[in-house]
Amino acid sequence: MKNVRFITMLLCLYLSQATFAAVRHTALEGVVKDSISGLPLQGVVVYFPELKKGGITDADGHYVIKELPGLKSMVQVSLVGHQTIVRDLDLRTTDRQDFLMQENSARLGEVVVKGYSGNGMLKNLASPISFVSHRDMEMRASSNVIDALAREPGMAQITTGSSISKPVIRGLGYNRVVVVHNGVRQEGQQWGDEHGVEIDASSVHAARILKGPASLMYGSDAIAGVVIFEDEPAAAEGHVNAGVASEYQTNNGLRSLAAHAAGNHSGWLWRLRGSAKDAHVYKNSRDGYVYNSGLGEKALSGMMGTNRKWGFSHLNMSLVEQQPGIVELDDNTPPGSKHYGHLMPYQTIRHAKVVLDNALYLRRGSVKALLSYQQNNRKEYEEAEEEAGLQLMLRTVGYNLSYQMAEHDGWTLAAGTNGMLQHSGNRGDEFLIPDYRLTDVGLFATLGKSLGRWDWSGGVRADHRHFKSNELWDEGHLRFSRFHRNFTSFTGSVGGIYHLSPQSNLRVNLSRGFRAPNVIELSSNGIHEGTFRYEQGNPQLSAESNWQADLGMDYSTATVSAQVSLFHNQVDHFIYAHRLTDAAGLPVMNDGQPTYAYTSGNARLYGGEVSLDVHPVEGLHMGGSFSYVNALQLHQNRDSRYLPFTPAPRIMTEVRYDLVRDGRVLNNSYVSLNLEYNFRQDHFYAKGGTETATSDYGLLGLSIGTDFMHRHRRVCSLFLMGSNITNKAYQNHLSRLKYAGYNPVAGRQGISDMGRNFTLKLVVPIEL
Repeated sequence: MKNVRFITMLLCLYLSQATFAAVRHTALEGVVKDSISGLPLQGVVVYFPELKKGGITDADGHYVIKELPGLKSMVQVSLVGHQTIVRDLDLRTTDRQDFLMQENSARLGEVVVKGYSGNGMLKNLASPISFVSHRDMEMRASSNVIDALAREPGMAQITTGSSISKPVIRGLGYNRVVVVHNGVRQEGQQWGDEHGVEIDASSVHAARILKGPASLMYGSDAIAGVVIFEDEPAAAEGHVNAGVASEYQTNNGLRSLAAHAAGNHSGWLWRLRGSAKDAHVYKNSRDGYVYNSGLGEKALSGMMGTNRKWGFSHLNMSLVEQQPGIVELDDNTPPGSKHYGHLMPYQTIRHAKVVLDNALYLRRGSVKALLSYQQNNRKEYEEAEEEAGLQLMLRTVGYNLSYQMAEHDGWTLAAGTNGMLQHSGNRGDEFLIPDYRLTDVGLFATLGKSLGRWDWSGGVRADHRHFKSNELWDEGHLRFSRFHRNFTSFTGSVGGIYHLSPQSNLRVNLSRGFRAPNVIELSSNGIHEGTFRYEQGNPQLSAESNWQADLGMDYSTATVSAQVSLFHNQVDHFIYAHRLTDAAGLPVMNDGQPTYAYTSGNARLYGGEVSLDVHPVEGLHMGGSFSYVNALQLHQNRDSRYLPFTPAPRIMTEVRYDLVRDGRVLNNSYVSLNLEYNFRQDHFYAKGGTETATSDYGLLGLSIGTDFMHRHRRVCSLFLMGSNITNKAYQNHLSRLKYAGYNPVAGRQGISDMGRNFTLKLVVPIEL
């Protein structure tokens, strides 16, 4: 800690002499027009993501943004149905910028994303990244925020019915994927199989998926990648906007309602959002209604802050409460029914989060400071609602201090420190993990350089994590022994993108990540409700570490867009749970449940993604993607050769036709037909009967949607989406309900996934 304080002090001293002289301020204005008709476009959002300031065009296509700092920054210009424009602007010399927007085509969209050494365009970053826009989020049917991303190439989800989803990137999930919301890591006991992500889907404006080790920026746990949920842009100066969104799904009766309002008056910003969602049990043609698979969720969030000449300061607050049912199978399990509200057993999770986000503009760069507090209170009710059996209270304080140098002669530089302090305590009368404390600190430095046709970026990082658990006695027996562990690691990344031509790019990247074992892997000892097993931790586990190499290429024109991304990932000390068996090969039972113990080995994962989008004629889009990962354990017997929970190879295809563009009453109208085909997965962890093979299946989907317009303004958007419209009975290889036990209704092992489902979604924006 002394070294951290010393380095932080040096950083502050450098910043103090890096000239706090007043930054020149300016305004930016211009006109946005359609590139073909030449007519002005109304409602275009002109936004500086790094500065969190922007404007909206009026009926004449004119916009103005005042009190901008005199420095270089990226501006993003977006309008539904048009190609997003991203430009580097030097605000020291530019006070007017006009834009010509083109209609959507097959060309890869331009999007501002955060790279290792600062913000950049998606197409100029070496590491593989997927972007899901706000319009994409609106056009997708989902039961939770991770479900909305699961169709992306290289992305999958571990599910427990329709209520709980955990992200998987290129075959790795759980704590190996960091989820970022409001700019901070989401810390909510994500080690559990039946623990979802406590984020309100209606609060997510867009999402980025970083595929590959991202420990350089996020430290431990980002060994597989990062899912970043972005907030909606701050309201433009002098504007107040609001909106209402509602959704209904036929299969599980999911009904949701969300409303928000935001404003900006003289640089003072505010935003308020509330949502509610519930669903009864889902059904399929094999199991009928699945008992206790319903869900409930309520959320409230707000933001207040200020944008000034010197920078900005924003305070974000959110509270999410979830009540998912716990699906279990036994001889006493009754048939499911259309019952809203929870049944026994179930969970109640309350996640509160406060984030203070600050930025200070300097002549030669900017300083960013982010502080956060999170509290996750998880209760599990098994027999009665009067008292929770298992109750865990997790508190986390996080921090991030960084300096980003302004671009100079093609060079970019960023450096800083981030980490967290965490405490977890038991408050129930049942125990799975001990009380523990965790201290995490990291130092990083990143560098970028444009050199001819090459754009290079990379950096190094040092991390230290201290874990300390407390002793716990249960009815006179020692349940958990006291112990502590220290984990230290050095990670880094280097990569480049070579611009072969204006239409094509070659990408190479090499990165190293690490992941310290989590509390359940180190010290669990008890029945893990909802996972159908008794779990035993291993305090001797070493930290996982990996090297991943990425090679990619993309080609993009107005009519054809193609991407290929290949990877090879070597993981040392890969941690996993396996079922214990006795000498006769039968499961070792504890408290009526099979026993799973944590161990580790070395693993190798390789594969990639291929995607294609063709725009042969006006209005017609045909595209698809193929995702593949092979996950092997090295030096193992045949039954333990493959890693658990490896997603099957998958093909996604879609044909979409734009019915109406730029209409007076209807706009951005489309109809779409899609097919998801999952191949048979016979690469599974078979030792002790932990996993079994999964059959192939195909799911057919249909979607139609439109915007309703009045005087060139969007009045509302209406979407109708159908999934699994042939009512196929299937089990995804990453569904935990596949291993729920013998199902007397279906006469086979486990529970199948959701059957035919239609979703109706209405979005009503309000501009005041």
